[in-house]
Amino acid sequence: MTATKIALVTGGSRGLGKNMALALAQKGLDVIITYNSKQEEALAVVTEIQQLGQKAAALQLNVAAAKSFDAFFTLVKDALKETFAADQFDFLVNNAGVGLHAPFAETTEEQFDNLVDIHFKGVFFLSQKALPLLADGGGIVNISSGLARFSFPGAAAYAAMKGAVETLGRYQAKELGARGIRVNTVAPGAIETDFNGGAVRDNQALNAQIASITALGRVGLPDDIGSVVAFLCTDDAKWVNGQRIEVSGGMML
Repeated sequence: MTATKIALVTGGSRGLGKNMALALAQKGLDVIITYNSKQEEALAVVTEIQQLGQKAAALQLNVAAAKSFDAFFTLVKDALKETFAADQFDFLVNNAGVGLHAPFAETTEEQFDNLVDIHFKGVFFLSQKALPLLADGGGIVNISSGLARFSFPGAAAYAAMKGAVETLGRYQAKELGARGIRVNTVAPGAIETDFNGGAVRDNQALNAQIASITALGRVGLPDDIGSVVAFLCTDDAKWVNGQRIEVSGGMML
C-alpha cells in the first residue's frame, strides 16, 4: 500500500486556503495548514479534515517573517513525525496572503514592503526552505491572481507581486524538475470571501459588475478554486508543469 501523500497549505484557516485544505482531504491527502493569528479557526479546519478521514495538523506561521522559516520547518519536521509518521511532505501550497486596494499614486513604501514580504519574499524563501522536507516527485502550487493578467485601478502593488510569483514559478519548475517536483500557478479571479474586507462578497454593485464581465455570468466562490489546487496535487496532473491556470470563469476575455 502506498503511503498517503501530505500537503502543506499556508493560510489554511479560512477562505480559499480552508477550501483548498478540505478539497485536498477529499482527494485522500493528509494536510498541514498554517495560520497567522486565527488558531481556533485553524483547529476547526483540522477537525473537519479529520472528519473526512484524513490526518491533519495546524501550525502557526507568519509568512512575512522570512527569518522565522527555519524554526517553522523544525516544527513541521516534528509534526510530520508525531501526526503523520512521516519524514517528508509532498506538496506545498503557497496560499497565505493579504489584499491591498490603493491607487498607484498613493501606495506607501510600508504598504509595498508588506506585500513584498508576504506575497513574494515569503513565497520565494518558504519554498526554498521547504526543499529538504519536500519529497521528490511532489509539487508546489503558487497562488497568483487574475489581476496579473487584467488590470483594475487600485491593485498595482498587489498585482505586481503576483506577476513576480508567476515568473518565479516557471523558474522553480525548471530548476526542480530534476527532482520530479512540478510547480504550477493557480490564478483566481474575483471570489466571494472576506478577502480585502469582503468587498466582492458584500458590495452588490461590485459583485454585479464583475459578474457582467465574466463569461459564466457570476462571481467566483471558494469552492471553485480548492478543487483545482487539489487536482494539481494528484497524479491526474502528473504532466502539468510550469503552467499558469486561471480560475476566473472567463473574466475579461
